[in-house]
Amino acid sequence: MGKKSPLSEAALELVARRFAVLAEPMRLRLLQALFDGEKNVGELVEAVDGTQANVSRHLQTLTAAHVLGRRKEGLQVFYRIIDPTIFKLCELVCGSLEKGLSRQAEALAVE
Repeated sequence: MGKKSPLSEAALELVARRFAVLAEPMRLRLLQALFDGEKNVGELVEAVDGTQANVSRHLQTLTAAHVLGRRKEGLQVFYRIIDPTIFKLCELVCGSLEKGLSRQAEALAVE
C-alpha cells in the first residue's frame, strides 16, 4: 500500500471537529447506548443516567455533526447512529486502550 498524501487544511479542520464532537464522555455514553439500535430520548436518559436537558443538548450536537439521525413518532423522538465509521472508530480506540490496560495489568502481576 502506498503512502497517502497529506490532508488539506480544510480536511484537517473537519477531522479535528469530528474528534472534538467525540471528545465528550456523555456523547460517548450515548453512542454506546445506541450501538445495539435506535432508542428514544427517555430510554437514552435512563441508559446514561443523565438529565433530559443535558442528554438532549448532546444529542443535538451529535445530530448536527451527522453522527446520529433522528425521527419523530408522535411525541417521541428516536435516535440512531447514521455514520457507520463510528462503530469501527470506537472498536479501534477501545480495542487499543483495552490492550494497553491488559499489558499494564500483566506487568503489575509480574512484579
